[in-house]
Amino acid sequence: MRILALETSCDDTACAIVEDGRRVLASVVKSQDSVHAPFGGVIPELAARNHIQWVNPCVAEALASAKLELSEIDAFAATLGPGLVGSLLVGAGTAKALSFLTGRPFIGVNHLTAHICSNFLESDLEPPFLCLLVSGGHTQLVKVNALDDIEIVGQTLDDAVGEAYDKVARLLDAGFPGGPAVDKLAQQGDPNAYSLPIAVTKHPYDFSFSGLKTAVMRLIERETVACAGDPSALALMRGNVAASFQATVVRTLFLKTQRLMQESGFQTLSIAGGVSANTALRAVFQEWITRCPGIRLFVPHLGYCTDNAAMVGSSAFFNPLTHDAKTEVFSRKLVI
Repeated sequence: MRILALETSCDDTACAIVEDGRRVLASVVKSQDSVHAPFGGVIPELAARNHIQWVNPCVAEALASAKLELSEIDAFAATLGPGLVGSLLVGAGTAKALSFLTGRPFIGVNHLTAHICSNFLESDLEPPFLCLLVSGGHTQLVKVNALDDIEIVGQTLDDAVGEAYDKVARLLDAGFPGGPAVDKLAQQGDPNAYSLPIAVTKHPYDFSFSGLKTAVMRLIERETVACAGDPSALALMRGNVAASFQATVVRTLFLKTQRLMQESGFQTLSIAGGVSANTALRAVFQEWITRCPGIRLFVPHLGYCTDNAAMVGSSAFFNPLTHDAKTEVFSRKLVI
């Protein structure tokens, strides 16, 4: 079963063709980083306008890459939310138009469910498993007991991990997008240079990063004054702050995830979302797994960590309400 999927929830225009929820036949992503970089963040109106410009070429490129005709597609899918309203409308409207044109079903997909399903791509992952979902707008610990039984155990109370990275990147003038920029800068610093706080939350599996962001802001203000007039000292400070911030974030995510794995009895862990591409995060969990025989770790290929349409196609296939293209159930267009 081949699904052509579109992802336009934020600032990347993506189209993919996925077979049986796991095999990626084509994946096209057009980045808008250069469009939004001058503003230090995503401008919704500009994002929507660029999606309109790129969505049809992306569909054409995906079909050409997979060597398929539109008539050979069994269903069409698109992200319906959460995301920027104007951007979402472009992808959903295009997928629905293709569905109407071909008479094939349309499947609406939840963006967070899609991130979870990114680990189904090119793997043998099956429920039950625990998922650490870390993205630009969300930080969650999720129990995937079954395809139709997804339970959020903990989530951020304020800033998501990606938001914290973006804010710290602006404070350090590290560049845009903030996640990769801070990750790169952190590799030049000492993660033990500064002691930064880990928030204590009422619920043990919730997250809070706003206090950490404020602590980094105060630290940069203080250290900038101390390093005034010394470019080399400033450069060293920036690397040390980035490394210390990243180490604190990773430690927070690791400790809560490790605790839930131990208390819940899950033997399989997946990490998903844009921040799953972070080098320090991947390294810490990979090292932990080597010390824990019997526990399996799934992390998406780097191309499927950030927003992409392949994960949308996988989610559309594994949605239990839309699992069979030959039945009426398939066309119910419901989102999990």
